[in-house]
Amino acid sequence: MVATTETDIVVIGAGAAGLMCAATAAYQGHRVLLLDHANKAGKKILMSGGGRCNFTNLNTTPEHFVSANPHFCKSALKRYTPWHFVELVERHGIEHVEKAPGQLFCADSSKEILGVLLTECEWAGAEIALNTAIKRVAKSADGFTLTTSTGVVSCQKLVVACGGLSIPTMGATGFGYQLAEQFGLSVLPTRAGLVPFTLQPDDKAWLSELSGISTEVVARTASAEFAEPMLITHRGLSGPAMLQVSSFWMPGQAVTVDWLPQLEDPVAELVSERQQHPNRSLERWLRQYFSQRLASAITEQFGWQGNLQQFSNERLGAVAATLKGWDFKPSGTEGYRTAEVTLGGVDTDAISSKNFEVKSVPGLHFIGEVLDVTGQLGGFNFQWAWASGWCTGMML
Repeated sequence: MVATTETDIVVIGAGAAGLMCAATAAYQGHRVLLLDHANKAGKKILMSGGGRCNFTNLNTTPEHFVSANPHFCKSALKRYTPWHFVELVERHGIEHVEKAPGQLFCADSSKEILGVLLTECEWAGAEIALNTAIKRVAKSADGFTLTTSTGVVSCQKLVVACGGLSIPTMGATGFGYQLAEQFGLSVLPTRAGLVPFTLQPDDKAWLSELSGISTEVVARTASAEFAEPMLITHRGLSGPAMLQVSSFWMPGQAVTVDWLPQLEDPVAELVSERQQHPNRSLERWLRQYFSQRLASAITEQFGWQGNLQQFSNERLGAVAATLKGWDFKPSGTEGYRTAEVTLGGVDTDAISSKNFEVKSVPGLHFIGEVLDVTGQLGGFNFQWAWASGWCTGMML
């Protein structure tokens, strides 16, 4: 007969939310066991922010999150703010830098953030068991029984923090959604978020030649717009502008790109340029705003060769309209393979916004990315992990 390990709390998933929750709960005096099927804790933390980890955003508000229930995240974000996490980081002596307004990164390496969390777990007495696959979860009279690859574990309370489907090479699976459905919860349709777009053949043909070029744009969908850099890749369009917009885009929709957000009235600029330099090419005018390669490719793609004196006011108006509102229909996205987050997930209507407990299953909690709460780019998803993990850990 296999011996059963008994503990107060089991947390499934050694990512940002799970580590935060485990340390917080253990500091409250609970026996905590954190389980993960991976061979290393916090893999996505290590790769985030280009290896520097954009660990929070000082400007975090509920408006920076996508959810079918936009009110759900308010309570946790109010109780555990970015400044709380900054205080924790600084207490551990970790240097950080503000790369863009509100976006805090490690000055050195994302390993430092993982180190903070693992140290906190160690100090608090939370036990971490890696390389442990969970085969079955059952409700018992006084809690839950988990059958794992290393034995049976019983606990009074169970916290599911195993994330979404993003980046399966890091070990992401749909296990959290399966558990939710097992206990009768609704899982809202999931899709890749903060993900690069792939292009239709005609657009890919000319843009792929410009791979590596980045330029400031405003990108729009029907419901959102973002003023950020856009990166052209050999597969499609990426960079912060496209990643942000991808979370609001639906298949079949067009994305609109304003190539010249710095100009309110390009027609007036072009007319003035034509008066002063009639023999100057449109490409040369565009080089004020774009690299030579990009200016050349755009003029060739849209048939804007010739000197400015050959362009009527009407044609200059058409040029300006294209530059301020180029529409393209993505063929799709790169999917979960490169997506930073998963949109959708466990329906929050079934979850308490105070302690993240399932209303119909006392002792069962869901936190972090597995829930239908998705942050925009810039540290918001980490702040959601810290807030949901801490609020749950404090109230277990």
